[in-house]
Amino acid sequence: MAEPAVTCFSNHSDPFAAAAELQQQLRQQLRFEDLGCVLFFCTAEYDLSLLAEAMNQAFEGVQLAGCTTAGEITAEGYAQGAISAIGFNRRHFAVETCLIRAMDDFSLTHAQSVVESFINKGRVKQLAPIKGNSFVLTLLDGLSVQEEQVLATLSSALGNIPHFGGSAGDDIHLSHTHVFAHGAFYTGAAVVLLFNTDCEFEVFTTHHLLTLSEKLVVTSAERETRRVYELNAEPAAEEYAALIGVPVDELTPQVFALNPLAVRIGDDFYVRSIQKVNADLSLTFYCAVENGIVLTRMQRGDMLQNLTRQLERIEKKIGSPQLIIGCDCFLRRLEIEHLNIVQEASALLRQHKVVGFNTYGEHINGMHINQTFTGVVIGKPANE
Repeated sequence: MAEPAVTCFSNHSDPFAAAAELQQQLRQQLRFEDLGCVLFFCTAEYDLSLLAEAMNQAFEGVQLAGCTTAGEITAEGYAQGAISAIGFNRRHFAVETCLIRAMDDFSLTHAQSVVESFINKGRVKQLAPIKGNSFVLTLLDGLSVQEEQVLATLSSALGNIPHFGGSAGDDIHLSHTHVFAHGAFYTGAAVVLLFNTDCEFEVFTTHHLLTLSEKLVVTSAERETRRVYELNAEPAAEEYAALIGVPVDELTPQVFALNPLAVRIGDDFYVRSIQKVNADLSLTFYCAVENGIVLTRMQRGDMLQNLTRQLERIEKKIGSPQLIIGCDCFLRRLEIEHLNIVQEASALLRQHKVVGFNTYGEHINGMHINQTFTGVVIGKPANE
Protein backbone atom coordinates (compact mmCIF):
# COMPACT_ATOMS: atom_id res chain seq x y z
CA MET A 1 0.00 0.00 0.00
CA ALA A 2 1.32 3.47 -0.94
CA GLU A 3 2.34 5.80 1.87
CA PRO A 4 0.03 8.71 2.74
CA ALA A 5 2.90 11.16 2.19
CA VAL A 6 6.32 10.81 0.58
CA THR A 7 9.32 13.13 0.53
CA CYS A 8 12.09 14.13 -1.84
CA PHE A 9 14.81 16.75 -2.21
CA SER A 10 17.40 18.04 -4.63
CA ASN A 11 20.66 19.92 -4.20
CA HIS A 12 20.87 20.70 -7.91
CA SER A 13 21.41 24.39 -8.59
CA ASP A 14 19.71 24.27 -11.99
CA PRO A 15 15.96 24.72 -11.42
CA PHE A 16 14.89 22.41 -14.26
CA ALA A 17 17.26 19.66 -13.14
CA ALA A 18 16.07 20.09 -9.54
CA ALA A 19 12.38 19.87 -10.50
CA ALA A 20 13.04 16.80 -12.66
CA GLU A 21 14.88 15.15 -9.77
CA LEU A 22 11.96 15.82 -7.42
CA GLN A 23 9.51 14.36 -9.90
CA GLN A 24 11.65 11.26 -10.41
CA GLN A 25 11.97 10.64 -6.66
CA LEU A 26 8.24 11.03 -6.07
CA ARG A 27 7.34 8.75 -8.98
CA GLN A 28 9.52 6.04 -7.43
CA GLN A 29 7.41 6.16 -4.27
CA LEU A 30 3.89 7.05 -5.44
CA ARG A 31 1.86 6.66 -8.61
CA PHE A 32 1.65 10.05 -10.31
CA GLU A 33 -2.14 9.79 -10.59
CA ASP A 34 -2.31 9.47 -6.78
CA LEU A 35 -0.23 12.62 -6.27
CA GLY A 36 -2.75 15.22 -5.13
CA CYS A 37 -0.49 17.99 -3.86
CA VAL A 38 3.21 18.83 -3.68
CA LEU A 39 4.40 21.17 -0.94
CA PHE A 40 7.95 22.49 -1.36
CA PHE A 41 10.50 24.66 0.43
CA CYS A 42 13.35 26.14 -1.61
CA THR A 43 16.43 28.29 -1.33
CA ALA A 44 15.93 31.87 -2.51
CA GLU A 45 19.14 31.51 -4.53
CA TYR A 46 17.21 29.95 -7.41
CA ASP A 47 16.02 32.10 -10.30
CA LEU A 48 12.45 31.90 -9.05
CA SER A 49 10.79 32.61 -12.37
CA LEU A 50 12.66 29.66 -13.88
CA LEU A 51 11.94 27.47 -10.86
CA ALA A 52 8.23 28.25 -11.16
CA GLU A 53 8.32 27.25 -14.83
CA ALA A 54 10.25 24.08 -14.03
CA MET A 55 7.94 23.00 -11.20
CA ASN A 56 4.83 23.68 -13.27
CA GLN A 57 6.21 21.53 -16.09
CA ALA A 58 7.37 18.70 -13.84
CA PHE A 59 4.09 18.56 -11.91
CA GLU A 60 1.54 19.54 -14.52
CA GLY A 61 -1.96 18.93 -13.18
CA VAL A 62 -0.76 18.62 -9.58
CA GLN A 63 -1.56 21.22 -6.93
CA LEU A 64 1.65 23.06 -5.96
CA ALA A 65 2.41 25.32 -3.00
CA GLY A 66 5.57 26.42 -1.23
CA CYS A 67 7.90 29.21 -0.18
CA THR A 68 11.50 30.36 -0.04
CA THR A 69 13.51 29.60 3.07
CA ALA A 70 16.32 30.54 5.43
CA GLY A 71 17.45 26.91 5.16
CA GLU A 72 15.80 23.63 4.27
CA ILE A 73 14.98 20.48 6.21
CA THR A 74 15.15 17.40 3.99
CA ALA A 75 14.74 13.71 4.68
CA GLU A 76 18.50 13.75 5.40
CA GLY A 77 18.33 16.65 7.88
CA TYR A 78 19.43 20.27 7.53
CA ALA A 79 20.37 21.55 4.08
CA GLN A 80 21.29 24.87 2.49
CA GLY A 81 20.84 25.85 -1.15
CA ALA A 82 18.40 22.99 -1.79
CA ILE A 83 14.74 22.29 -2.45
CA SER A 84 12.79 19.93 -0.21
CA ALA A 85 9.32 18.65 -1.02
CA ILE A 86 6.45 16.51 0.22
CA GLY A 87 4.04 14.66 -2.04
CA PHE A 88 0.60 13.97 -0.59
CA ASN A 89 -1.38 10.91 -1.62
CA ARG A 90 -4.87 12.03 -2.65
CA ARG A 91 -6.23 8.81 -1.11
CA HIS A 92 -5.27 10.10 2.32
CA PHE A 93 -5.13 13.90 1.94
CA ALA A 94 -7.65 16.26 0.36
CA VAL A 95 -5.91 19.63 0.05
CA GLU A 96 -7.32 23.05 -0.77
CA THR A 97 -5.09 26.06 -1.45
CA CYS A 98 -5.83 29.77 -1.19
CA LEU A 99 -3.55 32.61 -2.25
CA ILE A 100 -3.90 35.91 -0.39
CA ARG A 101 -2.34 38.31 -2.87
CA ALA A 102 -2.17 41.35 -0.55
CA MET A 103 -1.57 40.66 3.14
CA ASP A 104 -1.98 44.33 3.96
CA ASP A 105 -5.57 44.26 2.68
CA PHE A 106 -6.86 41.11 4.39
CA SER A 107 -10.06 41.81 6.31
CA LEU A 108 -12.17 39.61 8.56
CA THR A 109 -14.82 39.51 5.82
CA HIS A 110 -12.19 38.26 3.36
CA ALA A 111 -10.96 35.69 5.88
CA GLN A 112 -14.47 34.41 6.49
CA SER A 113 -14.96 34.11 2.74
CA VAL A 114 -11.67 32.20 2.39
CA VAL A 115 -12.56 29.79 5.18
CA GLU A 116 -16.13 29.29 3.94
CA SER A 117 -14.77 28.49 0.48
CA PHE A 118 -12.20 26.13 2.02
CA ILE A 119 -14.83 24.24 3.96
CA ASN A 120 -17.27 24.01 1.07
CA LYS A 121 -14.62 22.77 -1.37
CA GLY A 122 -13.22 20.45 1.25
CA ARG A 123 -16.58 18.85 1.89
CA VAL A 124 -16.91 17.91 -1.78
CA LYS A 125 -13.88 15.63 -1.68
CA GLN A 126 -13.40 15.17 2.06
CA LEU A 127 -11.88 11.92 3.26
CA ALA A 128 -13.27 12.36 6.77
CA PRO A 129 -15.50 14.91 8.51
CA ILE A 130 -13.84 18.35 8.39
CA LYS A 131 -14.13 18.82 12.16
CA GLY A 132 -11.47 16.84 13.96
CA ASN A 133 -9.81 15.64 10.76
CA SER A 134 -8.40 18.85 9.29
CA PHE A 135 -5.56 21.26 9.89
CA VAL A 136 -4.40 24.44 8.17
CA LEU A 137 -0.87 25.37 7.10
CA THR A 138 0.03 29.05 6.57
CA LEU A 139 3.02 30.26 4.56
CA LEU A 140 3.48 34.03 4.78
CA ASP A 141 5.91 36.55 3.31
CA GLY A 142 8.47 36.80 6.11
CA LEU A 143 9.29 40.48 5.45
CA SER A 144 5.72 41.71 5.08
CA VAL A 145 5.32 43.01 8.68
CA GLN A 146 1.70 41.86 8.35
CA GLU A 147 1.83 38.40 9.94
CA GLU A 148 0.06 39.29 13.18
CA GLN A 149 -2.90 40.89 11.44
CA VAL A 150 -3.34 38.10 8.88
CA LEU A 151 -2.99 35.30 11.44
CA ALA A 152 -5.36 36.88 13.96
CA THR A 153 -7.93 37.48 11.23
CA LEU A 154 -7.62 33.93 9.91
CA SER A 155 -7.86 32.52 13.42
CA SER A 156 -11.15 34.28 14.02
CA ALA A 157 -12.58 32.65 10.91
CA LEU A 158 -11.08 29.17 11.36
CA GLY A 159 -12.61 28.56 14.75
CA ASN A 160 -11.52 25.21 16.15
CA ILE A 161 -9.48 24.03 13.14
CA PRO A 162 -5.85 23.83 14.34
CA HIS A 163 -3.41 25.83 12.26
CA PHE A 164 0.32 26.35 12.12
CA GLY A 165 2.96 27.53 9.67
CA GLY A 166 6.05 29.56 8.98
CA SER A 167 7.19 32.82 7.44
CA ALA A 168 9.23 32.55 4.26
CA GLY A 169 12.94 33.40 4.40
CA ASP A 170 15.64 34.36 1.93
CA ASP A 171 18.85 32.76 3.22
CA ILE A 172 19.19 35.57 5.79
CA HIS A 173 19.60 38.30 3.18
CA LEU A 174 16.53 40.12 4.58
CA SER A 175 15.76 41.37 1.10
CA HIS A 176 12.95 39.49 -0.68
CA THR A 177 10.90 36.55 0.56
CA HIS A 178 8.38 34.68 -1.58
CA VAL A 179 5.47 32.27 -1.34
CA PHE A 180 4.28 30.07 -4.20
CA ALA A 181 0.75 29.18 -5.30
CA HIS A 182 -1.33 29.11 -8.47
CA GLY A 183 1.79 28.57 -10.57
CA ALA A 184 3.91 31.56 -9.51
CA PHE A 185 5.96 33.15 -6.71
CA TYR A 186 4.58 36.22 -4.93
CA THR A 187 5.80 38.78 -2.40
CA GLY A 188 3.60 40.55 0.14
CA ALA A 189 1.37 37.50 -0.07
CA ALA A 190 0.26 34.45 1.90
CA VAL A 191 -0.65 30.89 1.02
CA VAL A 192 -3.18 29.05 3.17
CA LEU A 193 -3.64 25.29 2.79
CA LEU A 194 -6.42 23.20 4.30
CA PHE A 195 -5.55 19.52 4.78
CA ASN A 196 -8.39 17.06 5.35
CA THR A 197 -7.04 13.61 6.17
CA ASP A 198 -7.87 10.18 7.50
CA CYS A 199 -4.47 10.11 9.23
CA GLU A 200 -3.93 10.76 12.91
CA PHE A 201 -2.17 14.11 13.53
CA GLU A 202 -1.27 16.68 16.17
CA VAL A 203 -0.25 20.32 15.69
CA PHE A 204 2.33 21.53 18.23
CA THR A 205 4.93 24.14 19.13
CA THR A 206 7.91 24.00 21.45
CA HIS A 207 10.99 25.96 22.50
CA HIS A 208 13.94 25.36 24.82
CA LEU A 209 14.30 28.80 26.38
CA LEU A 210 14.18 29.56 30.12
CA THR A 211 13.53 32.89 31.84
CA LEU A 212 16.12 35.06 33.58
CA SER A 213 15.44 37.96 35.91
CA GLU A 214 16.64 40.89 33.76
CA LYS A 215 13.96 43.04 32.11
CA LEU A 216 13.85 45.69 29.39
CA VAL A 217 10.89 48.03 28.96
CA VAL A 218 10.05 49.30 25.48
CA THR A 219 9.81 53.06 25.98
CA SER A 220 9.74 54.18 22.35
CA ALA A 221 8.59 52.03 19.43
CA GLU A 222 6.91 52.18 16.04
CA ARG A 223 4.48 49.29 16.03
CA GLU A 224 3.82 49.32 12.28
CA THR A 225 7.47 48.64 11.41
CA ARG A 226 8.36 46.61 14.55
CA ARG A 227 11.09 49.13 15.26
CA VAL A 228 12.14 49.87 18.83
CA TYR A 229 13.97 53.15 19.36
CA GLU A 230 14.38 53.05 23.12
CA LEU A 231 14.66 50.41 25.81
CA ASN A 232 14.54 51.69 29.41
CA ALA A 233 14.60 55.23 27.90
CA GLU A 234 18.03 54.59 26.32
CA PRO A 235 18.97 53.91 22.68
CA ALA A 236 17.67 50.40 22.10
CA ALA A 237 20.80 48.80 20.63
CA GLU A 238 23.01 50.25 23.37
CA GLU A 239 20.72 49.07 26.16
CA TYR A 240 20.39 45.57 24.71
CA ALA A 241 24.14 45.34 24.11
CA ALA A 242 24.84 46.43 27.68
CA LEU A 243 22.41 43.83 29.02
CA ILE A 244 24.16 40.94 27.29
CA GLY A 245 27.71 42.33 27.60
CA VAL A 246 28.49 42.72 23.90
CA PRO A 247 29.64 45.89 22.03
CA VAL A 248 26.99 47.35 19.72
CA ASP A 249 29.17 46.83 16.65
CA GLU A 250 29.31 43.09 17.41
CA LEU A 251 25.54 42.56 17.41
CA THR A 252 24.85 39.95 14.72
CA PRO A 253 22.04 37.47 13.95
CA GLN A 254 24.03 34.80 15.79
CA VAL A 255 24.31 37.03 18.89
CA PHE A 256 20.56 37.68 18.74
CA ALA A 257 19.94 33.93 18.50
CA LEU A 258 22.05 33.22 21.57
CA ASN A 259 20.61 36.08 23.65
CA PRO A 260 16.84 36.15 23.09
CA LEU A 261 14.18 38.36 24.63
CA ALA A 262 10.58 37.35 25.32
CA VAL A 263 7.26 38.88 26.29
CA ARG A 264 5.01 37.27 28.86
CA ILE A 265 1.43 36.54 27.81
CA GLY A 266 -0.54 34.85 30.57
CA ASP A 267 1.70 32.20 32.07
CA ASP A 268 3.82 31.70 28.96
CA PHE A 269 6.77 33.53 27.45
CA TYR A 270 6.96 34.19 23.71
CA VAL A 271 10.23 35.22 22.09
CA ARG A 272 10.44 38.54 20.28
CA SER A 273 13.52 38.03 18.10
CA ILE A 274 15.67 40.93 16.94
CA GLN A 275 16.17 41.17 13.19
CA LYS A 276 18.80 43.90 12.89
CA VAL A 277 20.45 47.01 14.32
CA ASN A 278 19.68 50.22 12.42
CA ALA A 279 22.00 53.19 11.87
CA ASP A 280 20.16 55.24 14.51
CA LEU A 281 20.74 52.47 17.11
CA SER A 282 17.14 51.35 16.97
CA LEU A 283 16.33 47.63 16.73
CA THR A 284 14.00 46.02 14.22
CA PHE A 285 12.21 42.89 15.44
CA TYR A 286 10.69 39.92 13.59
CA CYS A 287 7.53 39.99 15.74
CA ALA A 288 5.13 42.60 17.05
CA VAL A 289 6.50 45.10 19.58
CA GLU A 290 4.91 48.23 21.02
CA ASN A 291 5.37 50.86 23.70
CA GLY A 292 5.10 49.63 27.25
CA ILE A 293 5.75 45.93 26.78
CA VAL A 294 8.26 44.31 29.10
CA LEU A 295 10.90 42.12 27.51
CA THR A 296 12.47 39.41 29.66
CA ARG A 297 15.94 38.09 29.02
CA MET A 298 15.96 34.37 28.26
CA GLN A 299 18.63 31.71 28.59
CA ARG A 300 19.14 28.65 26.45
CA GLY A 301 18.20 25.18 27.61
CA ASP A 302 18.97 21.94 25.78
CA MET A 303 17.33 22.38 22.36
CA LEU A 304 17.63 18.81 21.14
CA GLN A 305 16.49 17.34 24.43
CA ASN A 306 13.45 19.62 24.47
CA LEU A 307 12.49 18.72 20.89
CA THR A 308 13.01 15.01 21.54
CA ARG A 309 10.71 15.07 24.56
CA GLN A 310 7.98 16.91 22.67
CA LEU A 311 8.05 14.60 19.68
CA GLU A 312 8.19 11.45 21.79
CA ARG A 313 5.21 12.67 23.81
CA ILE A 314 3.13 13.14 20.66
CA GLU A 315 4.32 9.93 19.03
CA LYS A 316 3.44 7.96 22.16
CA LYS A 317 -0.12 9.18 21.68
CA ILE A 318 -0.58 8.82 17.89
CA GLY A 319 2.11 6.30 16.99
CA SER A 320 5.23 6.44 14.83
CA PRO A 321 5.09 9.39 12.43
CA GLN A 322 4.63 8.99 8.71
CA LEU A 323 5.88 12.55 8.48
CA ILE A 324 6.44 15.68 10.52
CA ILE A 325 6.12 19.02 8.73
CA GLY A 326 8.48 21.30 10.64
CA CYS A 327 8.74 25.09 10.74
CA ASP A 328 12.02 25.71 12.55
CA CYS A 329 13.14 29.27 13.29
CA PHE A 330 16.39 30.11 11.52
CA LEU A 331 17.73 31.53 14.81
CA ARG A 332 17.56 28.02 16.27
CA ARG A 333 19.63 26.83 13.34
CA LEU A 334 22.20 29.57 13.98
CA GLU A 335 22.40 28.36 17.58
CA ILE A 336 22.86 24.77 16.42
CA GLU A 337 25.66 25.86 14.09
CA HIS A 338 27.28 27.89 16.89
CA LEU A 339 27.20 24.83 19.18
CA ASN A 340 28.59 22.64 16.37
CA ILE A 341 25.78 20.08 16.74
CA VAL A 342 24.43 20.17 13.18
CA GLN A 343 25.04 16.45 12.68
CA GLU A 344 23.25 15.54 15.92
CA ALA A 345 20.33 17.82 15.06
CA SER A 346 20.05 16.37 11.56
CA ALA A 347 20.09 12.84 12.98
CA LEU A 348 17.20 13.76 15.30
CA LEU A 349 15.21 15.23 12.42
CA ARG A 350 15.84 12.14 10.28
CA GLN A 351 14.82 9.83 13.10
CA HIS A 352 11.46 11.56 13.45
CA LYS A 353 10.91 12.00 9.68
CA VAL A 354 10.89 15.79 9.76
CA VAL A 355 10.72 17.73 6.48
CA GLY A 356 10.25 21.49 6.33
CA PHE A 357 12.21 24.73 6.47
CA ASN A 358 13.95 27.36 8.57
CA THR A 359 11.64 30.32 8.97
CA TYR A 360 11.63 34.03 9.69
CA GLY A 361 8.81 33.38 12.18
CA GLU A 362 6.43 30.61 13.16
CA HIS A 363 2.62 30.52 13.36
CA ILE A 364 0.46 28.64 15.84
CA ASN A 365 -3.31 29.01 16.12
CA GLY A 366 -3.38 32.69 15.22
CA MET A 367 -0.13 33.74 16.91
CA HIS A 368 3.10 34.86 15.25
CA ILE A 369 6.07 33.69 17.31
CA ASN A 370 9.86 33.38 17.10
CA GLN A 371 12.63 30.94 18.00
CA THR A 372 10.36 27.89 18.18
CA PHE A 373 9.97 24.59 16.42
CA THR A 374 6.35 24.45 15.27
CA GLY A 375 4.68 21.84 13.11
CA VAL A 376 2.37 18.87 12.73
CA VAL A 377 3.07 15.22 13.48
CA ILE A 378 1.21 13.01 11.01
CA GLY A 379 0.62 9.38 11.95
CA LYS A 380 -0.92 6.45 10.12
CA PRO A 381 -4.46 6.43 8.77
CA ALA A 382 -6.92 5.97 11.62
CA ASN A 383 -8.31 2.72 10.17
CA GLU A 384 -4.93 0.96 10.03
